[in-house]
Amino acid sequence: MKTVFLVLFAGALSLLSVNANVESADVVFKNANIYTVNRRQPRAQAIAVKGSRIIFVGSDLAVRKYEGRGTRVVDLKGATVVPGMTDSHCHLMGIGQREMTLNLEGTTSLEDFLSKVKARVDEAKPGEWITGRGWIETFWKPPVFPTRGDLDRVSAKNPVFLDRADGHGAVVNSAALKIAGIDRNTPNPFGGEISKDKDGEPNGMLLDNAQELVTRHIPETTIADAEQAVMLGVKRSIELGWSQIHDAGGSYGDISIYRKLYQEGKIKLRIYKAVHGPSENAEQLLREGPTVGAYDGRFTLRTIKVVFDGALGSRGAALLEPYTDKPETAGFLTVKEEEMLPMLIEALGRGIQIETHAIGDRANRGTLDLYEKAMAAVPLAERKIRNPRWRVEHAQIVNPVDIPRFARLGVIPSMQPSHAIGDLHFAPSRLGIKRLGGAYAWQSFIKSGSIIAAGSDAPVERGEPMIEFYAAVARRDQKGFSGEGWHPEQAVTREQALKMFTIWPAYAAFEEKVKGTIEPGKFADLTVLSADIMKIGAPEILRTRCVMTVIGGEIVYESR
Repeated sequence: MKTVFLVLFAGALSLLSVNANVESADVVFKNANIYTVNRRQPRAQAIAVKGSRIIFVGSDLAVRKYEGRGTRVVDLKGATVVPGMTDSHCHLMGIGQREMTLNLEGTTSLEDFLSKVKARVDEAKPGEWITGRGWIETFWKPPVFPTRGDLDRVSAKNPVFLDRADGHGAVVNSAALKIAGIDRNTPNPFGGEISKDKDGEPNGMLLDNAQELVTRHIPETTIADAEQAVMLGVKRSIELGWSQIHDAGGSYGDISIYRKLYQEGKIKLRIYKAVHGPSENAEQLLREGPTVGAYDGRFTLRTIKVVFDGALGSRGAALLEPYTDKPETAGFLTVKEEEMLPMLIEALGRGIQIETHAIGDRANRGTLDLYEKAMAAVPLAERKIRNPRWRVEHAQIVNPVDIPRFARLGVIPSMQPSHAIGDLHFAPSRLGIKRLGGAYAWQSFIKSGSIIAAGSDAPVERGEPMIEFYAAVARRDQKGFSGEGWHPEQAVTREQALKMFTIWPAYAAFEEKVKGTIEPGKFADLTVLSADIMKIGAPEILRTRCVMTVIGGEIVYESR
């Protein structure tokens, strides 16, 4: 008995000694089902956090040594925890503006669309602009674009500008066309199209750069409205479980708003920011250089976003061959090579990342060609960063022979799974069955050696991480439908999907050493979910909700 007592006493002293040498955590999360995305320790029950960083990952029993008198202990009651999820492509201000203007998502028919527009017109002052976005004609019967004549029925005097969900097409009424001075003789701008009716008159649809002919006449957003839009976008993102977003494009005007709100402590979300180029904004970034990890690692600016073609739904995506359902067009490019290539070469010398919107196979090939030319023109010794981690945003329709070129060039496909499950309802008619072999080809990219930074493209899509995760693993629409030639073999595994929203976006942002996995030394960014998305049936993923979002060790959202 005496021997047993001595052994127990020695064990207690040893535990006290260990605890004495361990720094107490500020917060401990325990009783959790943790997927770390760290191959050395893939699963765990508990996490200890000091400041903004993780100091321990392991079992509930082992984490007790980090619990001091001032430690907050959070019992997650078996909830599933993954590294803080990242939306690798969205438009933050646009998310907020969607909530502030006329939101036309979910319109089921032309008449439903027009009734919502009329309701807004009835509330407007005489002559006030009616703006909004989110409509998509795919499920209307017939699935045709609205026209200025349709809008004139509900708004004869108030000018109307309504973006299609993809943002690459908009419908306007006659009042808006008159203000912009657009008539049958107005030429198409480069990279855009003024759609015409059978009599050669503008029918109200404006594609890509043609939209600017009208938008320049819409009153500018006030600073107060812009701040409100940002805050609404931040709030929605955090509540959905995103700990970081990659904000695809914008200006230094956006950045000044972000900086102000960060300084006032109003933004907790991590933002990886790009500015549009070629432009004065891009020239400023090249001149001044990047901002990395400001506001405790929450804000980085180091990327130029180029929009190289339009969208598939509005037939502006640049294809190698004509559209199957409209053979008189193959889409169009929206930036000239002579404008883009010098910027790419300068970016390599200054350590600036490039991300290029390319949806059609012609645009994807052209982007890779330009990247390759720039890289050949700047030797490794003259680059500020040897591996610039340039990106192609969307990479939706890629000729199969071009897919291996991404990995060879070190180019990252930044893709949005929800596009695939939405586009499956019209892509076959746009492209024909044969071209679907290179459409939304996630597994082909991964097998060729690429990583995929996945996102949502909100407000083009809903912007919900569980919809994106579901789309990646199921490759079916939310009702379970998959069409002919939709290549189910291109769906990804749950493990691949989790990487697409965690460690791979971190790599795409040069941040894999500080985030993307749950392990000591990294930021304590966590997304806590109501169900185990790695095991439940695919339809159940859509019913899973974020119950807590943690950024830098701080609980920034908790469901009630």
